[in-house]
Amino acid sequence: MSTSLTKGEKTRDKIIRKAAAVFNQRGYSGTSISELMEETGLEKGGIYRHFESKEELAVAAFDYAWSEIEKRRRAMLDEIPTPLGKLHGMIDGFAVKPSAVPGGCALMNTAIVADDGNPALRAHAREALRKWLDSLEALVRQGIEKGEIALGVSPAAIASTIIATLEGALMMSRLSNDRSPLDNARKHLHRLLDDIGRKVR
Repeated sequence: MSTSLTKGEKTRDKIIRKAAAVFNQRGYSGTSISELMEETGLEKGGIYRHFESKEELAVAAFDYAWSEIEKRRRAMLDEIPTPLGKLHGMIDGFAVKPSAVPGGCALMNTAIVADDGNPALRAHAREALRKWLDSLEALVRQGIEKGEIALGVSPAAIASTIIATLEGALMMSRLSNDRSPLDNARKHLHRLLDDIGRKVR
């Protein structure tokens, strides 16, 4: 962390980091202020000195968790030279590597537990999904432009299929305490990418 931050800014960042793990594992409704106090080592007043409400803290915690996930994803994909390879790599990164934040995928966790009681949190989750879709669509378009992916393939369809398949499989694997759905989804998506790539050759 930058030493240029003030003491108050450092405390605020600490609260966000600690709260992110709690919210991501227990959900917004399932997280109590007492749990946040225990995790951060601060009294209720110490937390609310930096955040007006639990709702505001939950939004900041989600943004932090998703930024950490995106940061790890970008670092991994930057090492892969081709658009089609990046799509394969993203699938492996999601299905195989541990989450950047305790509790797993912050987007799925937030989508499942966020209700109308925190519309700002739902809005931030929707924006995160939109950006993820946009990034995958951009990779598909780049693959088409470079001749790696067949003409006529729909970037929007591929992007939504990848995310829906991975997130749905993750939910099934968690509920069943069995990695098989996630492993099967990973294999299926790799075959899908191989198929739209083979059509070029």
